[in-house]
Amino acid sequence: MTADRTDRKLVLQDGRSLAYSEYGAPGGQPVFYFHGHPGSRRDFPAFDPGDIARELGVRIIAADRPGYGLSDFQPGRRMLDWPDDVCEPADALQLDTFAVLGISGGGPYAAACAYKIPQRLTATAIVCGMGPSEAPGVADGTAWKFAAGRGKFMRTIVLSLMSLGLRKKPEAFPPKMANALHGPDKALLLAIPSLADDITHLSFAEAFRDGMAGVHHEAGLYADDWGFRLADISAEVHLWHGVEDENVPVSVGRFVAAALPNCRADFLEDEGHLTLPYNEMRTFLKVLSR
Repeated sequence: MTADRTDRKLVLQDGRSLAYSEYGAPGGQPVFYFHGHPGSRRDFPAFDPGDIARELGVRIIAADRPGYGLSDFQPGRRMLDWPDDVCEPADALQLDTFAVLGISGGGPYAAACAYKIPQRLTATAIVCGMGPSEAPGVADGTAWKFAAGRGKFMRTIVLSLMSLGLRKKPEAFPPKMANALHGPDKALLLAIPSLADDITHLSFAEAFRDGMAGVHHEAGLYADDWGFRLADISAEVHLWHGVEDENVPVSVGRFVAAALPNCRADFLEDEGHLTLPYNEMRTFLKVLSR
């Protein structure tokens, strides 16, 4: 990764700025990476510390969704607006086609692209992705309890406290994160303490860089009608989900896989929400770049 490939901005047709970073091989097979909730364009390297993307000849383009990081907030945004935002940087970069990779909260956005712009996609991947409100067990997941499943008032309080904490005392987050997790995810953070630091600073803190409006608005989108049905996605979708995932229970992944008419799903034993992308990034990128 070189400095001149990060913190790039594009002015969209409606006047908003969209920020993105690039990783991996500059002239490689293009893959748009959709971060989690919260998350940012900067967090991809945390899950690819060995620079597997460059090794495999994959060009990662990671964009901040509206209101995250350096991207301008978009009032009234819907989930199905995102594919249009993806197409504009793709056009600016002269990419007729590309793959998409959505991790955690980015999963529904990968599905939205498969629904709305299948003609632009070479492949679609959902990794430990969040599911719709009707998915069994969705309310049991930490990701849902954190914000998506809360009312607007409680969401505001929770996200305000998180935003304040990240600004005032970011060093407190990594140990709290490790202590709050269990199973393989806890073991991963204890074995690699720098990963919790990266997630705190590259993902969470950057997500709240310009306030919490983007994170707050998006939390409501997960619980609302997505504007499309998974059953109406005809394109092939690759899905991976960890059986030990506590943030997004595997029951959610199984529901999404069953709802997609053309899904190639793999449910991995002994993998959690963080260990899955950390351990299996090579697998994902190989599938997306072939």
